[in-house]
Amino acid sequence: MATGLVEMMRLDGRVAVVTGGANGIGRATCRRLAEAGAAVLVADLDGEGAAREADAITGAGGRADAVAADVADPAAVAAMVAAARARLGGLDVLVNNAGIFPARPIMEMEPEDFDRVLDVNLRGLYLCTRAAARVMAAAGRGGVIVNITSIDAIHPSMPGLAHYDASKHGAWGFTKTSALELAPLGIRVNALAPGGVLTEGVRRMQPGGAGADAVAAFTAGIPLRRMGDPDEIARMVVVLASDLAAYMTGSQVVVDGGALLG
Repeated sequence: MATGLVEMMRLDGRVAVVTGGANGIGRATCRRLAEAGAAVLVADLDGEGAAREADAITGAGGRADAVAADVADPAAVAAMVAAARARLGGLDVLVNNAGIFPARPIMEMEPEDFDRVLDVNLRGLYLCTRAAARVMAAAGRGGVIVNITSIDAIHPSMPGLAHYDASKHGAWGFTKTSALELAPLGIRVNALAPGGVLTEGVRRMQPGGAGADAVAAFTAGIPLRRMGDPDEIARMVVVLASDLAAYMTGSQVVVDGGALLG
């Protein structure tokens, strides 16, 4: 008899690392992965926030630990992966979620503004993928990598995000080639492209100000007439991480309320 849907969604015995796990989509993802049975390493530049989230998961009956990590720093990434192995017993699922999106028009953008976004959103993606893939390959049981991209990997959502859009287009290209290279090792690599989501960063843009106006205008163009909730993205991460998506690699799933239809 074929494996049931509930069993295919379970992640019991697997270890997941989520970057940018202390807030927003990352926090929601940590909680859903733990609910599905995974042991979760919450990794974030904000080490205290990561620890609070790990405590919340363990308090709810899950298994979690935390580590402070700058994904743009190779030494920090190596320490993050080592922590997953030492504290939780391995690394089976990597969710590359860490990302920043400081809006700035091109003519006002300084080189350091551009570099920092690319460092976190794209260099960090590469460093974490490389480190995790090496561990997964050595273990010999395959693995899953989910890259949180954006609908901006497909189409710009608003002015002021040229550096962000460059990073997310790069993330989508990196996802496809990573999937091609790692497939023989049984490692699946997919991307998840959220549309507008009410994370803490977006909420800080409201109310008032040009940022709030941009968010309001963007929301008005979404066919479902609302921004997404972080948990709505986290649920799809669980699907991609689980055996429900066992025959998927090199794909990008869009979860945007229909925003790209406009």
